[in-house]
Amino acid sequence: MTTVTRFAPSPTGYLHVGNLRTALFNYLITRKAGGTFILRLDDTDPERSKQEYVDGIKQDLEWLGIEWDRVERQSERLERYEDAAQKLREIGRFYECFEAPTELDLKRKKQLNMGKPPVYDRAALDLSEAEKDALRAERGQGHWRFKLDHERIEWTDGILGDISIDAASVSDPVLIRGDGQFLYTLASVVDDTEMGVTNVVRGSDHVTNTATQIQIIRALGGDVPSFAHHSLLTGPQGEALSKRLGTLALRDLRERGVEPFALLSLMARLGSSQPVELCTSMDELVDGFDISNFGAAPTKFDEQDLFPLTARYLHGLPLEAVADDVAALGVPADKAEKFWSVVRENITVKGDMAGWWDLFQNGATAVVDDEDAEFIATALSMLPEPPYGDNTWATWTAEVKEATGRKGKGLFMPLRKAVTGQARGPEMADVMALLQTKPTV
Repeated sequence: MTTVTRFAPSPTGYLHVGNLRTALFNYLITRKAGGTFILRLDDTDPERSKQEYVDGIKQDLEWLGIEWDRVERQSERLERYEDAAQKLREIGRFYECFEAPTELDLKRKKQLNMGKPPVYDRAALDLSEAEKDALRAERGQGHWRFKLDHERIEWTDGILGDISIDAASVSDPVLIRGDGQFLYTLASVVDDTEMGVTNVVRGSDHVTNTATQIQIIRALGGDVPSFAHHSLLTGPQGEALSKRLGTLALRDLRERGVEPFALLSLMARLGSSQPVELCTSMDELVDGFDISNFGAAPTKFDEQDLFPLTARYLHGLPLEAVADDVAALGVPADKAEKFWSVVRENITVKGDMAGWWDLFQNGATAVVDDEDAEFIATALSMLPEPPYGDNTWATWTAEVKEATGRKGKGLFMPLRKAVTGQARGPEMADVMALLQTKPTV
C-alpha cells in the first residue's frame, strides 16, 4: 500500500514551529516510504481564512524545501462533507441540538459540582419533531453532533503506544455548527478516508479527537489510518509556548537569519532519543528519521539553539552557495573567495557578513585601553597606507616588536583591538589583506 500523509494547516495565520513539527514528521515519513505528501488547506472558515496566509504557508514550506505532491482545499469539498453528514443522519449517528453556549456551560458546571465528567447529556435526542421545529423558529438552525457508541476506543499509537479511551467519558462531538460551517473533525475524516491517508501524525492534544474520529471513520465505512501523536513544545523553562507562537513564526525566524537546515535538523530530532545532528540535505534528514524514537513527554524548545546550528551550517558552505549574498554586499569578484574564507567561521547568520565588509572597507572604531594608547600610536605610525597583502601583518608586527619591545599577547591583542575593534575574529593576516583603509585612533 502506498504511504499517504497530509499536512492540514488552517490559513488563518502564519506557520510557527509547532506547525512545522507536524508538517516535517508527516513529510519525512512519506519521503522515506516513497509515498504521497498532501498539503491540505483547512479553509472551511470563510471569515478567518485568507489568501495571504495560504501564500505564506506555501512560501514557508518552499523555503524549508518541504515539497508537496498535491494541494487540496477543503473549501472546494463542501459537497463531500454534506454527503457524509447525510449518510450519518440516515444511519442514526447524527442529531441536531439547539443549546446556546451559556446553556451548555451551565450544564457542565452542574455536572462538575456533582462530581461527574462534563459530558453532553444528549438531551436533544428526547426532542420531538414539533419541539425541534419550535426551536428552529426561535433560534434558527441547530448544530449537529455525532452520536458516539459508548464503548472503549482503542488503537496502538506510533508514539504513545496502546491507547484506550472510554467513549462514554467524551461528549458527542459537534461536526456542523448552527451557521452550517463544517468543523475540522468531519472534514478531516472525510478527506482522510477519500484521499487514502494511511498515516496521521499530529500533536498529543488531538488524542481524544482521534478517538471520536475513529468511530466516525468506521461509521462511514472507511479504513482507519495509523495514528501517532507527538509531544507538545514548551519554552526552555517548560512554559507554554501558546502565548509566544506569534514570535516563533517561521517567517520571523527566517528574518532573523535562521538557515532552513538548522531549523529542520533541530525539529527532526527534538523530543527523540537521538541527539540533534546538523544535516545538510533532505536525504540525510529522511534517512535519519524514525517516529518510534520520539517520546510522550513535553519537549522543550529554545529558539536560541537554532543559531549555533545556523553558524555551523554556514561554516561548511562553499562560496558558490553564498555568492549572491556576497556580491550583494558589493564585494568585488576578485576578492569574494578571500572574503568568504575569512568571514564564514566568524558569523552566526548571513547578515553578519555586512559588518565585516564594512570593517574591511571603512575600518573599525578602534578599542584602545589607556595603558596601550602610546603603544598603539607608535604602532600605527609605522603602518603604511593600503593596499595591504598577505605578509603585511607579519612584517608590521615584527617591526613594532623591534621598536617597542612588546611581544606575545601584549603585542598582538592591542593591535587586533585597534584594527578591528574586537578581541576575537579571523586571522589578522587575512584581515589586513582585505583592509582597504588605514586604521586610525
